[in-house]
Amino acid sequence: MVSQGSSPSLLEALSSDFLACKICLEQLRAPKTLPCLHTYCQDCLAQLADGGHLRCPECRETVPVPPAGVAAFKTNFFVNGLLDLVRARAGGDLRAGKPACAVCPLMGGAGTGGPATARCLDCADDLCQTHTHRVVDLVGYRAGWYDEEARERQAAQCPQHPGEALRFLCQPCSQLLCRECRLDPHLDHPCLPLAEAVRARRPGLEELLAGVDNNLAELESARMVEKEALARLREQAARVGTQVEEVAEGVLRALLAQKQEVLGQLRAHVEAAEEAARERLGELEGREQVARAAAAFARRVLSLGREAEILSLEGAIAQRLRQLQGCPWMPGPAPCLLPQLELHPGLLDKNCHLLRLSFEEQQPQKDSGKGEAESQGGDETQSCREDGTPQEDGTPKEGRAQTPLEDEGAQTPRGSRSNKKRKFKGRLKSISREPSPAPGLNLEGSGLLPRPIFSCSFPTRMPGDKRSPRITGLCPFGPREILVADEQNRALKRFSLSGDYRGAVPVPEGCSPCSVAALQGAVAFSAGARLYLISPDGEVQWRRALSLSQASHAVAAMPSGDRVAVSVSGHVEVYNMEGSLATRFIPGGKANRGLRALVFLTTSPQGNFVGSDWQQNSVVVCDGLGQVIGEYRGPGLHGCQPGSVSVDKKGYIFLTLREVNKVVILDPKGSLLGDFLTAYHGLEKPRVTTMVDGRHLVVSLSNGTIHVFRVRPSDS
Repeated sequence: MVSQGSSPSLLEALSSDFLACKICLEQLRAPKTLPCLHTYCQDCLAQLADGGHLRCPECRETVPVPPAGVAAFKTNFFVNGLLDLVRARAGGDLRAGKPACAVCPLMGGAGTGGPATARCLDCADDLCQTHTHRVVDLVGYRAGWYDEEARERQAAQCPQHPGEALRFLCQPCSQLLCRECRLDPHLDHPCLPLAEAVRARRPGLEELLAGVDNNLAELESARMVEKEALARLREQAARVGTQVEEVAEGVLRALLAQKQEVLGQLRAHVEAAEEAARERLGELEGREQVARAAAAFARRVLSLGREAEILSLEGAIAQRLRQLQGCPWMPGPAPCLLPQLELHPGLLDKNCHLLRLSFEEQQPQKDSGKGEAESQGGDETQSCREDGTPQEDGTPKEGRAQTPLEDEGAQTPRGSRSNKKRKFKGRLKSISREPSPAPGLNLEGSGLLPRPIFSCSFPTRMPGDKRSPRITGLCPFGPREILVADEQNRALKRFSLSGDYRGAVPVPEGCSPCSVAALQGAVAFSAGARLYLISPDGEVQWRRALSLSQASHAVAAMPSGDRVAVSVSGHVEVYNMEGSLATRFIPGGKANRGLRALVFLTTSPQGNFVGSDWQQNSVVVCDGLGQVIGEYRGPGLHGCQPGSVSVDKKGYIFLTLREVNKVVILDPKGSLLGDFLTAYHGLEKPRVTTMVDGRHLVVSLSNGTIHVFRVRPSDS
C-alpha cells in the first residue's frame, strides 16, 4: 500500500489548467495538437479555422489546416490518457455515495452489485472484495497514490477500431497501429512494437530536448539581461523625469524673477516720469493763472475804464504785459522715454525647445570595477550639469542643446551671480534601445495636450469569484459608474468610479461576456459568436449570430444610445434596439474586404468610428459610411499591436499599447500626439479602457485591477 505521505500524484504534479482548453476554458474534448505543441478541443479549432489557416490563440503562430480539416491534426494521446485517468478517479455509477462493483452484474448477481472497495489496474474497473485482480485500495486510488502505476498499465485505444489498443508503430508512415490496422494497409510495412520504437527514438528526442534546454538557458540569460536593461532604463528615466521637473521649475523661477524685475523697472520708470510731469504741470498752471489774471485786468480796464483812467494805467499795464510776453511760456517738452519690451529670439522661434532629450546606446560593461568607476564619474559629471555650471573648457559638448536663457547667460563672466541664476541646462540624457518616434506635431509637454490626474485604484475580484478576474470589456453605466465584463467569472459587474461594488447585471446561463456597451435602458455584449441585448435585470431581448471566423467581437454604443456597433470579420455592423441590422460597412470600402480585423472598437461624440486593426497593425478612424478619415500605423506603436481605444468629448483618441505599458494620445484624425500614461503611472499590462463623461479614463490591468484617471483638458 502506498502511503499518503508519498510524493504528489501525477495529476497534482501537472498544472491545474493543463487539461483545460484555452479557448473554451472547459476540459479538453477530442484534444488535437498543433505543430506549435499547443493542444485544443477539435471543435474549438474548427471555429478558428479560416481560409485554410488558423492562428494559435497562445503563441499567435499561423498554422495551415490539413486538407481533411482540423480532425487531421495529431490526436494528443498523452492528454487522452490523463483524461481517462481523471474520469476513472471521478468514479462511475454511485450507490449511497460509493461506486458499485463492475463485475457482480456480469456474474449474474442481483441488482448492481456490492459497493466497490478496490480498483483493478489491469482492466480499469472498480471491484468489490469478492473479485480480486491486480487491485489497489479505492480510497488511495482516488487520492492519486497509484497514478503512475495506472499510467504504466494504461493502453491508448485505436481511434479506428474501438476496443483495440495501439501496439505497433509503422516506420515508413510514422503511424500508431493496433492489430487490426497492422493486418490490412500496413501488412507489408516494417513495424516495431511500441516499447522497441520508443527505445529507438528516445535518444534522438532527448538530444533535441537537450538542444532546446541549452536554448532555454540562453533565453533565460537573455531575458535576465533584458530585464536588467529595462530596470536601468526605468531608473534612468525616473532620474531624467526628476531632472525635467527641476529644470522646468528652475526655468519658470528664472522667468518669473525676470518678470518681476522688468515690471519693477517699468513701475520705477513710470513713477519717475509722473513725478517730473507733475512738477512741470504745477509750474505751468501757476504761470497760466498769472497770465490769465493780468489779461483779465487789462480787458476790464479797456472795456470799462474812462479815458483818464485808461491813460493813467497804461504804463503799468503795458509793462506787465511786456513782462509776461518776455517770459518763456513754452520751455519745450521734457524728454519722454517710452518703454518697449524686447524678447529673446528663441522665445519667438516655434522650433525652439527649452528641453530636449538625447539618446545613447548602452554599452555592455566588460570590467565591473572599471565600469563602476566610470559610472560614478558619469554621475558626478551629470550632477554638475544639473546645477547649471558649465564644463571646464567652457565649450558645450558636441550634440548638446542649450536653452536661449543659457546662451544669453554664457555671455556673462563665469563668476557672475546673475550668470548662475539664469543658466539652466536644456539637454537631458537618457538610455534607450531604440530612438523615440518623432510625430509630425510635438505637443507633449507644451500644455496643449490633456493631462492625467490620478483619481483612484481598486480591485474587481469579488468574494464569490471562483477565478481571478479577466477583464475583457468596460463601458460607462449611468452617472459616474462603469460596467465591467469579467470573462473568466462570466459576470458583468457594476462599480462606481470610486471603486464601490454596485452588484451585477445577470447574464444568460453559460455566457462569458467579452465586450460590453450600455444603451438606453439596455446592455449589449458579445459572447462567443453571438451578440446579446439584455435589460439591466438580465432579461434577454434578442440575440444575433455572428461570424465564427473571429475569436472575439468588439461592441460599442453609438452616441445616440439607441444603436450598437459590432466588429465582424473586418467590417462593422450596426443594430437598432429591435435587433434589426441598420447599416454595415467596411472601413475604406469594399476594396479592403478581407484586409481588416477590428479587434477593438469605439465611437466618438462626433459620430465617427475608431478601431484597432490587427490585420493592418494600425488605428483607423472612419465616418458612419466607412469613409476613412485617418489611419495611423507609424513608429509610435513601438511594433505593438494596437489595443483598446477610447475617445474623450473633444475627439482625442486614447490608445492602449499593452506590451510597452502605455496609453498614447492621437488627435481626432488619428495623428500621434504623445504619451498620456506610462509605467510610471502604475500601468502594468493594461488591457481595456473606457471614457466616462468625457472626463475620466478608466484603465483595467491584466491582474484585474482598475485605475481611474481624471483627464485634465488642455485649456484648463
